[in-house]
Amino acid sequence: MNVDVTSLPGIGVRKEFSLTKVDRRIGVVDHKDGGTDLIFTKVGDPDTTVQIPLSSVEARTLAGLLGTPQLVAQLREEHRDLDGVSTRSMPVPANSAYAGRRLGETEMRTRTRASIVAVLRAGQVHASPGPEFEFLGGDMVVVVGTQAGLDAAAVILSDG
Repeated sequence: MNVDVTSLPGIGVRKEFSLTKVDRRIGVVDHKDGGTDLIFTKVGDPDTTVQIPLSSVEARTLAGLLGTPQLVAQLREEHRDLDGVSTRSMPVPANSAYAGRRLGETEMRTRTRASIVAVLRAGQVHASPGPEFEFLGGDMVVVVGTQAGLDAAAVILSDG
């Protein structure tokens, strides 16, 4: 799939692609000031673009909705022949005891025997985060372990 990237002088960068099943384009405008807009054209009218400004929380949430399922599905497929190994994505709530704290402080592996293998934040995948990685509220973490370990990890991330 081709992504068209267009510099918007004084504004930022527009990134978009064509949807294959309908006659429209969809993408984002990344503003120089850090803002993000979701953009899409009307069906059959490639000259009319609808632009929806997103807050940083909304942009992170949308990125998580779009990116997390594909990453988790890929990991599940890779682990499907390993009995007792599961993969799950789980959020770091804004009110989590670990929002703003480092992965190492969770003692996740020691406490649950489960491992955080990736963190999705604002559309970016942070693979194999180290103990110095700092969580933010709204992050989606991908955890691999036993069902019991995944359940314990979810409790740690939500309740501390």
